[in-house]
Amino acid sequence: MVYTPSALSLSNALRADTGFADTQPISGRHHHRVRDTIRTRMYDISWLRPDGTTQTHRQSAPATPAFEAAFSAFAHGALVSTSTGPVAVEDLRPGMRLVTNERGPSPLLWIGSMTLLPNDDNSDPSQPKLTRVMADAFGMGRPMPDFLAGPGARLMQRSAGFSEQTLRPVHEFVDGINVISVRPPSPVRLYHLGLHRHATINVAGLSAETYHPGPGFDSVMNHETLLQFMSFFPHMRRPTDFGGLAHPRQALMKSSRNRDFA
Repeated sequence: MVYTPSALSLSNALRADTGFADTQPISGRHHHRVRDTIRTRMYDISWLRPDGTTQTHRQSAPATPAFEAAFSAFAHGALVSTSTGPVAVEDLRPGMRLVTNERGPSPLLWIGSMTLLPNDDNSDPSQPKLTRVMADAFGMGRPMPDFLAGPGARLMQRSAGFSEQTLRPVHEFVDGINVISVRPPSPVRLYHLGLHRHATINVAGLSAETYHPGPGFDSVMNHETLLQFMSFFPHMRRPTDFGGLAHPRQALMKSSRNRDFA
């Protein structure tokens, strides 16, 4: 089942899933001045080619929420359920089959990763960098062992009074006891995973989402930004190839001005 948002929720999703909703395309000299002030970082991708081979690539791009959300869900060591058993996220390779809650085993098509440094500056310093979920925080084996997530992670939650499950940013579960915010004392490698269609997978005993940039993300990026963004997904020919969301979800974070990001 694919979650199809209404016109109103689509409008909200555009703001929630990109971080560019209030940004107009910038051109001319002003565009170059703004671009020069944007902080960048290195991103790594590995993807499955149509002939079954794997290719990797590294390139620099803006360190903005829309880009970082694609590379920052699961920290090094997170155990992901595959058709052959749990595998640490850093040991996954394109072509391996991940166990999804919606469609059973599904081939892993894309892996994105980046390194989070202790002195990295966030667009909103009050937002957590990493979230540690203690073992058994949500019940026996949920998670097992401790689960360290990045700012791009969402977990499945069934809200009281609602039959439909919602994907909720992991940092919103922080209670200071079983789920805590942490700042990395040393560099931490973060990953995100992409399948043919958006889905939820088992990570350390928790249901987490695979990567999806959000419905209509391309309509709120200027042309240059969109080309750069899509260059990180060579297995996709066009923005619509991401398909729809498997479940409704909440924005990853809000800035101090109440703008939604990713």
